[in-house]
Amino acid sequence: MAQRLKEAFQKISQKIPKGGAGGMPGGEGGPQRAAAAASKAAGALMGAGALGYGAYNAVFTVPGGHKAVMFNRLLGMKDQTYGEGLNFNIPWFEYPVVYDIRTRPCNLQTLTGSKDLQMVTIGVRLLHRPDPNNLVFIYRRLGLNYDERILPSLMNECAKAVVARYNANELLTKREQVSADIRRELVARAANFHVKLEDVAITHLAFSPEYARAVESKQVAQQDAERAKYIVLGAQQEKKTIMTKAKGEAESAQLIGEAVKQNPGFMKLRRIDAAKDIADIVSKSGNKIYLNADSLLLNLLGDADEKFEKTVGSSNNKKKGWL
Repeated sequence: MAQRLKEAFQKISQKIPKGGAGGMPGGEGGPQRAAAAASKAAGALMGAGALGYGAYNAVFTVPGGHKAVMFNRLLGMKDQTYGEGLNFNIPWFEYPVVYDIRTRPCNLQTLTGSKDLQMVTIGVRLLHRPDPNNLVFIYRRLGLNYDERILPSLMNECAKAVVARYNANELLTKREQVSADIRRELVARAANFHVKLEDVAITHLAFSPEYARAVESKQVAQQDAERAKYIVLGAQQEKKTIMTKAKGEAESAQLIGEAVKQNPGFMKLRRIDAAKDIADIVSKSGNKIYLNADSLLLNLLGDADEKFEKTVGSSNNKKKGWL
């Protein structure tokens, strides 16, 4: 640019007419002085332009959460890293490469097989950032898009290696352990490229439709088996209840029979209780009832008790005669 300005001023000075009769005073020395003045102006303009260019390109700013490495056209990459704020460089010979060292997310998903040969779709979320002390290595080997170069392949390999150690049901029951194993493998592999992983989490875990239907059928069968077991237990308890009730009724009947044999007055007491209940029911009824008092056990003052005692006594005499 400075050379072009100089040539332009020289062309302008050549077009200025030389002094003559109607020229500028001083004769032939006027054009020479004009050319010298133009050359000086061009040199001053060139110096100002070079100074402005150097002042503008000699500094650069690194924003917050970033770091820069410097490339020199003569020496190559410098080992020094530049922190946040205003920094200096040699114009044209050096230019900075700025890295974002803040933590960034990366979502990856892969299809792999479990230990029992079930296909599993697993999704992993990574929080990563470059090592600020090894940015020169990262730029030389991986460039600015280091995460796109290494993280997908590392995640696929580590996830498939870990999932292959577990059965399909263990992937659900031991999810935390599976996530810890994947994180340990990824952190170890990413450290070889000076990439730091701050967190690794399983965000998605899905099985094939066939396996999902098989698991659902198994759960339904287990529920049916549990229901049948409780039905059997209920039937057994009901059987025990019926047997206990029948046994109690049999023992009660035996005790009542023995009480009647030993003391006929027991039946009188029962007749009185029955007469009370029957009389209470009949008294609350709005209908008129014409029945025999003996059939309703309401004849407590008649000869019903004597007839009953004779009947019991005759039955006892017959049994003694049999013996």
